[in-house]
Amino acid sequence: MMAMVEEKGSANGEEDYTQDGTVDLKGRPVLRSKTGRWKACSFIVAYEVFERMAFYGIASNLVVYLTEKLHEGTVESSNNISNLSGAVWMMPLAGAYIADAYLGRYRTFVIASGIYFLGMCLLTLAVSLPSLKPPQCAEGIADNNCPKASPLQKGVFFLALYIIAVGTGGTKPNISTMGADQFDEFEPKERSYKLSFFNWWFFSIFLGTLFSNTFLIYIQDNVGWAVGYGLPTAGLGISILVFLVGTPLYRHKLPSGSPLTRMLQVYVAAIRKWKSCIPENPKELHELNMEDYDCKGRNRIDHSSSLRFLDKAAIKTDETSTWMLCTVTQVEETKRMTKMIPILITTIVPSTLIVQATTLFIKQGITLNKSMGPHFDIPPACLTAFITIFMLISIVVYDRVFVPLIRRYTKNPRGITMLQRLGIGLVLHVIIMITACLAERKRLSVARENRLFGPHDTLPLTIFILLPQFALAGVADNFVEIAKMEIFYDQAPEGMKSLGTAYFTTSLGLGSFLSTFLLTAIANISQRNGHKGWILNNLNISRLDYYYVFMAVLSFLNFLFFLVVAKFFVYNVDVTQNKYGLEMIIPSSQDNGRIGQSTPQPDAKS
Repeated sequence: MMAMVEEKGSANGEEDYTQDGTVDLKGRPVLRSKTGRWKACSFIVAYEVFERMAFYGIASNLVVYLTEKLHEGTVESSNNISNLSGAVWMMPLAGAYIADAYLGRYRTFVIASGIYFLGMCLLTLAVSLPSLKPPQCAEGIADNNCPKASPLQKGVFFLALYIIAVGTGGTKPNISTMGADQFDEFEPKERSYKLSFFNWWFFSIFLGTLFSNTFLIYIQDNVGWAVGYGLPTAGLGISILVFLVGTPLYRHKLPSGSPLTRMLQVYVAAIRKWKSCIPENPKELHELNMEDYDCKGRNRIDHSSSLRFLDKAAIKTDETSTWMLCTVTQVEETKRMTKMIPILITTIVPSTLIVQATTLFIKQGITLNKSMGPHFDIPPACLTAFITIFMLISIVVYDRVFVPLIRRYTKNPRGITMLQRLGIGLVLHVIIMITACLAERKRLSVARENRLFGPHDTLPLTIFILLPQFALAGVADNFVEIAKMEIFYDQAPEGMKSLGTAYFTTSLGLGSFLSTFLLTAIANISQRNGHKGWILNNLNISRLDYYYVFMAVLSFLNFLFFLVVAKFFVYNVDVTQNKYGLEMIIPSSQDNGRIGQSTPQPDAKS
């Protein structure tokens, strides 16, 4: 149960400044009453709504453009999307490094958003100018005989996409972190807001995703790609202006040096002193005075018993080099980032499903009856809107119904622990793959019954047979994606929050590259020895159901690995320090070391 404390005001007529080290752009302390909270977050969230509209306005229907306009096959188009997605989600590592080490989150974000906007403008030109597009494939001509895009046409198109990837590398790890930074953890009311921040953050940004998955996709398929890409480009430009308008309200965290360098120093120092014995009394380890941290606006972290090998980096010797001697706080920061790596690994497989399965689901939809009446056909990519719709619904139900209800029994402010939330999502991913397999077997049986084996044959089966797997994907995202963001932000040390957020995007990036590897490998292996193969350009003679079974088994094995990781994961004990002294927020079950236990582990921050 959380021990609540009275909000400290200005006891002696002093201004009520934030106590978490946040400052304005000039490095001066900021007043709580005039900055931050939802007032500042409204501008950040408004940006993200429009940015998600722009990003998914491109990404959601990209497989259709690659297939129908650039005339790429199933494996080639899917792999191009996976590789792009991998770049988009891996680049935040660089953006987080620059923000934490040099420029800060705000300045890194502003520069990166300008690069992002330039990429969107170039992409709009690439789909608008006739000289940058290959000619249409004549009716009745086989796909493999369609005129291919020239090197220049493909070069400009993919150059624009990868410029966007570079831009998102600086925006993605910093915008959500900036949003969370607007709430002071040392003030109880703001702290309570922060516990729900990522729920409502995802809710808000998926409103933009819903718009792109419905209206923009319809515009692209029925009006034209120039308009369909031009609208999100304009929306992104507006969103950047909205973000800049909110500048006077933002709270900022100062750069604290390269987090990757600090971590590497601990690893190197620990390895170089691997023969040294760790003293029984942790106070004998190297550490600075509290005043040294206060003057830098940082918190000192007390010694913890986890990952004891890294404690060797803080053993005092005659060597004083930063690559030979580290402080306890530096070691503890490294421990916190290191212990999240196994969690990151467990999220790679579900990230693979997000990228890969959605693309294949859309390509399946192209072969089905898309009619919703005598004069309207639903674009296959619009089915991704159901992922968004069900995620939005599940977020509201989760935050407003499930959490208050379960909190009565668990006494946990979050309702259930972050790892429990992630685990539920991983189970749902197994169910999604089983559901997709059953739907694909039904689709193939209809193709066989009606002898429709051509690549462009439309089966007499409604596209809405795919609805259950899209709906389940939306519910799973509520558990997996939000839990990932919460864990990687919440458990990261103060000076490495952007890097923690980059862990979230890194799991998606690694999942995208794994998707490319799996799809290519299975497509090739399944065609050996004269077999037709599981994944062909003609889905009506493919065996995607076998592929979905393989992914279900892989997801189940990943869940078993997650259970082992969760059993040994130790949450940080939450201790709050402000200018009035130390106040401990007594951990409830969200701070336990293992799922289902309630005993806090000795991993404290003070």
